[in-house]
Amino acid sequence: MSAAQGGRPAGPPAPVARPAPELTLETLFRLDGSRALLVGGYGGIGEATTRLFAEHGADVAVAGRSLEKAEALSAELASGGARALGARVDLADRESVEALVRRTVDGLGGLDVLVNLAGIDLEAKAEDFGEDEWRSVLEINLSGAFWLSQAAARVMIDAGTGGRIVHFSSTRSVAGGRRGFAAYAASKGGLNALVKQLATEWGRHSITVNAVGPGFVPTGLVQHAVADDRFTAMMLNRIPFGRFGTPLEMAGAVLFLASPAGGFVTGQVLFVDGGVTASS
Repeated sequence: MSAAQGGRPAGPPAPVARPAPELTLETLFRLDGSRALLVGGYGGIGEATTRLFAEHGADVAVAGRSLEKAEALSAELASGGARALGARVDLADRESVEALVRRTVDGLGGLDVLVNLAGIDLEAKAEDFGEDEWRSVLEINLSGAFWLSQAAARVMIDAGTGGRIVHFSSTRSVAGGRRGFAAYAASKGGLNALVKQLATEWGRHSITVNAVGPGFVPTGLVQHAVADDRFTAMMLNRIPFGRFGTPLEMAGAVLFLASPAGGFVTGQVLFVDGGVTASS
């Protein structure tokens, strides 16, 4: 009897479980055959991640604001036998982001993994924060992350083979700081929520969406701060492990999320911070 005839309305069809992929110890952390786009892939953590991906078999597209740096790293990797290309992108410009994804697909033959390491931090007291500075941080760190995700996911959905998206968040996304992090914290907190939303929407396409939240890593951009003994002592006092992180430790977390080992992990923010967020 139908609902119109007085019967109970039909419920949704019973879900049909998709088969789990076959995993082997030999391929658990391999990326052979994967086409990966790494935005910000030539910075301190970015370069370590790009090199690790290439070493584990991925074809890589390295992108960022500096075409020169992107092409230099990709050329070095290509000379060592990897398949690599370099490209420029402005994350605040949606058309630039979409052009980058097209360039990656044309150059590598597809796109299976997106890693977004790019971001900016402009600091000021909350009561003094300027509109232009606020918009710049949000446009790159949050809107740019969405445009990247959207453009990459469209390719992955059309291909029908799933994919991996990994963004870089921050410990500032879950804890405030005494310095002027209003825009940065808001952008990264929003990114965490975006990761969960996209993971929920795109799970049916076998696309995982996650983030890595690094602790303090003394790369070139912040090396001057580590030279300050008082700053170093203050930072180390906040870290239960009693040391700073390394670029390769951050890259290893990304490799896990992008590899077959991380295939059932989605919607998560993996903090690689020596216990900072656990103890905050």
